[in-house]
Amino acid sequence: MGNYQKLHVWQLAKELAVRIYRLTGNQSFKKDFGFKDQMQRSAVSIPSNIAEGDESGTNKSSVRYFYIAKGSVAELQTQIIIAGEIGYLEADMKEVLLNDCDRISIMLNKIIKARSS
Repeated sequence: MGNYQKLHVWQLAKELAVRIYRLTGNQSFKKDFGFKDQMQRSAVSIPSNIAEGDESGTNKSSVRYFYIAKGSVAELQTQIIIAGEIGYLEADMKEVLLNDCDRISIMLNKIIKARSS
């Protein structure tokens, strides 16, 4: 897996984190500090672990960080679903965010496979 793929997945993950920060700044999330904080931490963890994995030096270490990023994607997906069900997110935005998460997870799978072989 080349640098372009890693850069691309990092870029998508970073953009998702920015979107999550902006969305959690709206009225629905304002008073729910714990949930807002958890979503933000999950979202920022994704590109952070991709970057750390890319710089870690060995394939084994990189793969570990990429798996952590995948775990953060799953965590964020759960939080997005909950946010939709409790009325914090509109259905169309929920679907956009979940699709972004799926795309990032698929890309991470490909990078993990490439680094593991």
